[in-house]
Amino acid sequence: MTYLPLVLLLVLFLLNMPVAFAIAISTLSYFLFASGLPINIYIQKLVSSTHSFPLLAVPFFITAGIIMNYGGITKRLMALADALTGHMVGGLAQVNVVLSTLMGGLSGSANADAAMQSKILVPEMIKRGYGKEFSAVITACSSIIAPIIPPGIGLILYGFLADQSVGRLFLAGIIPGVLLCTGLMFVVHMVSKSRGYRSSRERRAPLPELGRALRDALWALLIPIGIIGGIRFGIFTPTEAGAVCVLYSLIIGFFAYRELRLADLPAILLESVLSTSVIMIIICSATALGFYMAWERIPMNLTSALTNYLTDPTFLLLTVNLFLILVGMFVEGSASLILLTPLLVPIAAAAGVDLVHFGIVIVLNLTIAGVTPPLGTLMYTTCSIVDVPVHRFSRELIPFLAVLLFVLFLITYWPSVVLFLPNLIMG
Repeated sequence: MTYLPLVLLLVLFLLNMPVAFAIAISTLSYFLFASGLPINIYIQKLVSSTHSFPLLAVPFFITAGIIMNYGGITKRLMALADALTGHMVGGLAQVNVVLSTLMGGLSGSANADAAMQSKILVPEMIKRGYGKEFSAVITACSSIIAPIIPPGIGLILYGFLADQSVGRLFLAGIIPGVLLCTGLMFVVHMVSKSRGYRSSRERRAPLPELGRALRDALWALLIPIGIIGGIRFGIFTPTEAGAVCVLYSLIIGFFAYRELRLADLPAILLESVLSTSVIMIIICSATALGFYMAWERIPMNLTSALTNYLTDPTFLLLTVNLFLILVGMFVEGSASLILLTPLLVPIAAAAGVDLVHFGIVIVLNLTIAGVTPPLGTLMYTTCSIVDVPVHRFSRELIPFLAVLLFVLFLITYWPSVVLFLPNLIMG
């Protein structure tokens, strides 16, 4: 009966039950049939995770990103991305990649970025002759950058679960995010050149136009710099940075760009509550599941068993990457992160892997899995909005997936790429 919840969890996943309910029901079965513990402990564990101060950063950053969409920041970033890359081969596709990189410092969510660009940018790409499958694939793949560039929601969750510095994780994500951007732009160039996808503008933007676009987007570009600087110099914690980001976004939307209206606030709050609820209900359910696993000593037993075989960090990271890619194909990234971090972090620590480096590997891996069949959430988000069949999306994905896996391999086995900025700035 010890493993009854895990078996039931797997069955419910296969039946395509929503992740949060699958976790909650399977954990409840342990308290009802296997543990002998009072049921009120289950309720306490569900509620206790909502008392975490660091997790306040999640609704704050989600709200800030939504405010920025309503406040006109997104379209200014799109204008800047077009001024920077619109003259290149495959101009609008290059804009797609650069916009995701710029938006990474604002939304922090791959699904939010994919949905936004599918609605705003993809119709224009299709109108200008880009294939629907190509447009959907580059939108899904470029959105992977958003959770890696600070302030990624996945990095906040990992920092909370693994008890690691969120500030160091934010810094660690910058270089991998830039590598993803560079790799995807290279593939876009090669594919666009072979298919004759043209630039979105005749020539490179003149310096005055580039200067105007940069000036208009400057308020948005200052956000990640302010977050990193404020955390580094002890002005505020990552959680407080989220609150500051919300206040800053409101000020910019109301007074700098003057596109945010009081009438928008109810819709912003509703969207924020719905987005936060999806994440928090998974966290609550996973906290109860974590109690069950700790009570039955499953993580400790697993660590003891695996450390006898996975003592070499190189082999450990290879095994973890393969395992996470497989899991991520079937389970949503945030849920996988919440479920697996408590299991994998002790194993990585025992093998001598730096846990900040390990966090970037986990978050990037599970986000990449979101574009892969059969159940990748980013794939389904873009396919449903753009109206592209999954099998055609999958064929178009191959060269982009290859470069994403190459970057994952690079940061996995070259930790200095990830740790350079955290060590340089925070010691």
